This record gives sequence, structure tokens and C-alpha cells, in this order.
Amino acid sequence: MRIMLKLILDCDADAAWRALHSPRAIADLYGPLLDLAPMDAAGMPTRLEPGADVPVRMTLGAVGGDGARGGLPLGDQLIHVSERTVRDTRGAVRIFRDSGIPLTGPLAALDVWDHQMAVSPGPGDGTRTLWRERLVIGGRAAPALWPVLWATWQWRGARLRSLARTWAHDPELAGGAADDAAEDAR
Repeated sequence: MRIMLKLILDCDADAAWRALHSPRAIADLYGPLLDLAPMDAAGMPTRLEPGADVPVRMTLGAVGGDGARGGLPLGDQLIHVSERTVRDTRGAVRIFRDSGIPLTGPLAALDVWDHQMAVSPGPGDGTRTLWRERLVIGGRAAPALWPVLWATWQWRGARLRSLARTWAHDPELAGGAADDAAEDAR
């Protein structure tokens, strides 16, 4: 069974690609509906790299203002990262793939979890991103879980549209570029 999204986002494809590799940006997509917390004592990596296996705990409900976690536990998920680049008629399409698997909770009843997100420059507008996303699930529980996941992906789509504008700002690069410009002016 499949769930698909196709959106035009208000950021360039490079910013969207960086966000796909950011555990913080990915967690923000689900907030405040779901909380993704690292299971590793070292915490979340700062960047999701190809080959990485990142275990997370999912909870329905937001983290409190004091940082306390509450809500309904949904289970643990292993995020396994890979990526590739293909070409279409407009150029390069970068694909980020999470082929991990739900470990516990209701989603663990699935036999297949294959989540791919593709980014490329927006049609006719390189300042925007064409975002394509496909989640493939399988197993006996897939028909029962599909409606819940479909609704979650609609939430995700709305969050993507909302958050993408913030991805274009990269403080480290902006600060570095400003420092370089100041240095060049001297």
C-alpha cells in the first residue's frame, strides 16, 4: 500500500535537501502532534548520513514547556538512511530513503516500511522545490494502519509547506558569508 505527496515548497532544493538530513527539521514536521525522541544515550546525530541507523521513540502529544515528555507512547522506530541521485527531464533529483522499520508499537505489525523523499528544483522556478514523497507499507496490518498513516501524511504535507520557508535560512552559512564579505571589504 502506498501514500504519496507531491508539493511545491517555498525554499530551494538545496535547503530542502539539508532539512531532510536534519533530525531536528524532521522532528519539527510531526510536532506538536508527535514527538520523536532519541533512544541512543548520545542523543540524535546532528545530521542523518547514508548508512546511519537511528533509533527513535515516538509519542503522541507534545513535549511540555518544561521539557517533560508526556502523551501516549506509539512505539520505537529505526530510521535507516540511504540516498541516491537520478535525472529526469529537468535535471538532478536527489532521493532520501528511510528503509528502517517500526520496532515496537502498532506500526511494528507492518512487514514493509519504505519511505522515500525526492527533491528537485521547482518547475520553472529554481527558488522553489518540487517535493515528492512515497511511503510504501506492507503486511497484514497495512490495510488497518493505512488510514491513520494517510492522515498523518496529510498533516506532514501541511507542516512541510509551513516549515519550508524557514529552511532557506542557514545561520552558519549566513554568518560565514557575512564574515567573508567583511573580510573582503578590508
